[in-house]
Amino acid sequence: MARNHGKRRNTHARHGHPHEAGRRHDRRPQDSGSADTWVWGIHAVEAALANPDRRLTELLATENAAARLPPGSLKPRLVTAKEIDERLPPGAVHQGLALNAEPLEPAALEDLIDTGIDRIAVLDQVSDPHNLGAIYRSAAAFGFGALVLQTRNAPPITGIVAKSAAGAVETVKEARVVNISRALDQLGEAGYHTVGLAGEGAADIARAVSGAAKLAIVLGAEGPGLRPGVAKACAELARIPIRPEMESLNVSNAAAIAFYEAARAAFPGG
Repeated sequence: MARNHGKRRNTHARHGHPHEAGRRHDRRPQDSGSADTWVWGIHAVEAALANPDRRLTELLATENAAARLPPGSLKPRLVTAKEIDERLPPGAVHQGLALNAEPLEPAALEDLIDTGIDRIAVLDQVSDPHNLGAIYRSAAAFGFGALVLQTRNAPPITGIVAKSAAGAVETVKEARVVNISRALDQLGEAGYHTVGLAGEGAADIARAVSGAAKLAIVLGAEGPGLRPGVAKACAELARIPIRPEMESLNVSNAAAIAFYEAARAAFPGG
């Protein structure tokens, strides 16, 4: 039986604004930008540079990293690795690249539905930014076009999430909702089969996702899992079979397995 939980602590983060694809490079003072506006690491930075919805402010790069940037990128300011370290949270693995950019604007749930995204993940108070980033990455890998998070009790999207997501925050849409249970009701009314992952689920995850033209997989918080009201709002609860000596899976691992099963069910020959 599997629940889907992780064990890291929450950090900070923020998600914000599109438009003016403009690769604007405004020279700012050396201390410009808070830690929450930086994206770092090769994959995360290159994906942000390629995203027309990102409003860019400043790109810092070591000489070696600058040489690897694709043609047409925002012109970097050449700095040392130590100078980049000073602008980022402690321990940030930046690989010689850091980009200051305005956060992306979350979408409305109605817009996700109206644009025809047929695979959505709903996160019920998943709080660890590394787990969130890993879930973004798996969502992109297995065709889940959007994540739905609560406006409270969920981390915003900072560089920590973006680095863990390896660029997926630029391609997987995000919506923030006040009430997860009401969001599930809305998705159900729009034709989505809402499947919550829980150790007590009666169905195997592979069976639960099979045959759903539109699907929303619901994942609970690290530790407690789905809240009772959220579990009740799901059309079905499903489990990931694991060996009895293991109590649960990390939520990001559980998400990857569930997304894979959904992709396999949608494209059995793929």
